[in-house]
Amino acid sequence: MPEEHPLPEGGGLRTALANTMVGLMKQYYGKGPTGAKAWILDDYVFIAMEGGLTRNEETLVGAGHEDLVRSYRLAFQEAIRDQVMQAVAELVGREVLTYHSQIVFDPPRAFEVFVLAPS
Repeated sequence: MPEEHPLPEGGGLRTALANTMVGLMKQYYGKGPTGAKAWILDDYVFIAMEGGLTRNEETLVGAGHEDLVRSYRLAFQEAIRDQVMQAVAELVGREVLTYHSQIVFDPPRAFEVFVLAPS
């Protein structure tokens, strides 16, 4: 269970979530998104990120291999799942039950969806 601590309110929490996700992507992928926005609705956190494909991913997408990039990204997100879920749990002060990541390519966007335990 996440520690109890004062949380930024409103836009501050959404900004903290977006910035944290950008930082995690930079840390784990070596390159992060160029922009991000977060929303909180009831027991859900949604984060949308713009850009952030690595050079090799851009090359694969340019050659028509979006499926390979998506498969790799989904597998990699599973590998860092615990770290990502913990970071969000600490910010919102609630347990994250599960999460899913998805990517699209035209334009490049990544979406992170977190399901929170009831408050």
